[in-house]
Amino acid sequence: MNAQQSSGPRGRPDFLLLILTLLLVGFGLVMVFSASSNYTLASDAFNRDPLYFTKRQLVWIAAGLFLLLVLMNIPYRRFKKGYVLFFIPAMILLALVPFIGEERNGARSWFGVGTLGIQPTEFAKLALIMYLGAVISKKDERFRDFKHGLLPVTLVIGFVCSLIMLQPDLGSAMVTALFAAVVLFAGGANMKHLAVLGLSAAVVITAFVSVSMLMNPGAWSYRIDRLTSYLNPLEDELGSGYHLVKSLEALGHGGLTGAGFGHSVQKLKYLPFPYNDFIFSVIAEEFGFIGSVIFLLTYLFFIWRGIIIALRCPDPYGTLVGIGIMSMIGIQAVINIGGVIGAIPITGVTLPLISYGGSSIIVTLAGIGLLLSISREYNRVARLEQEQLSRGVRPDAPRFGSAPVRRR
Repeated sequence: MNAQQSSGPRGRPDFLLLILTLLLVGFGLVMVFSASSNYTLASDAFNRDPLYFTKRQLVWIAAGLFLLLVLMNIPYRRFKKGYVLFFIPAMILLALVPFIGEERNGARSWFGVGTLGIQPTEFAKLALIMYLGAVISKKDERFRDFKHGLLPVTLVIGFVCSLIMLQPDLGSAMVTALFAAVVLFAGGANMKHLAVLGLSAAVVITAFVSVSMLMNPGAWSYRIDRLTSYLNPLEDELGSGYHLVKSLEALGHGGLTGAGFGHSVQKLKYLPFPYNDFIFSVIAEEFGFIGSVIFLLTYLFFIWRGIIIALRCPDPYGTLVGIGIMSMIGIQAVINIGGVIGAIPITGVTLPLISYGGSSIIVTLAGIGLLLSISREYNRVARLEQEQLSRGVRPDAPRFGSAPVRRR
């Protein structure tokens, strides 16, 4: 990019993406209250406080929005080299958590900080996206070379996924592998190379899971039940199929128009984790099919807007990072919603921006902050083009959509 393009004040952030983000976060906070208030009010473990989870979520949202505003005002290109300062600590924490982390629901995925929990996996996802964007954009056409381009990057992805599987956290490992594959594809990787690596990864994962199951069968027993119960949840309605049965009952009770806000029945200690993994079931029960469709369309519009911002960025690094962030959010949302409606096995991942969870909301909002910083770049270029046209000068800035996604 020439000096003329790089000079001048930064452009405006994409306010449409910002507004959609705030709408989803606000709606998520309201649904966390609705899904958890009766549950905590009836429990001494939560001091009978109906706002127990809501207040905590509000603190996490405030921290996430602070990061969003900070990152939005930092030129995203600084992270092209500075990602190392985030990537290395994230990998260290990810490597330590299986051994010294707190065990919850059969997985060591959290570091306890007082009564709160930090999940390193969430931070590792964003760190991996920043790493992939920096390395792939730096390699440029050399990335299409298997030995010196694609293979080293894939080994890093495999290393990160292996650390996540050690916890074990199959859902997060699946999300990480899938959004990393999307970034590799967007970066111009050869399809044959990707197919070979995909088959190789499947073999390695199968072997890894088999060994892990032999060494620690207890940690895997309920995960296997989750993966198999969705085929016929009524076969073990009070056992392995309980989560899915209660989720489907919530969807059925919602009907077309819903039971009304706050009137969900399944959240009253029938549906496990209604404020977290199964929050979409509560949304569907209280707002019905019509409300669920409106919510999903809004969420899809949010994903679409983020992808448009990434594709309009004139810089390869910005495009790859933007695609990685929106792929992470979109894939995780599909896996969460697909699980609670019985389309795919339940994996235990949260619904980004909606579910209760501190690490998830902070990392998601930080990623959106990076995306808003990217949007300021293409808005700046658009302003410069407009100024050049008004002076009768032919603009020499890259055209929108000329992002670096290389054709095969």
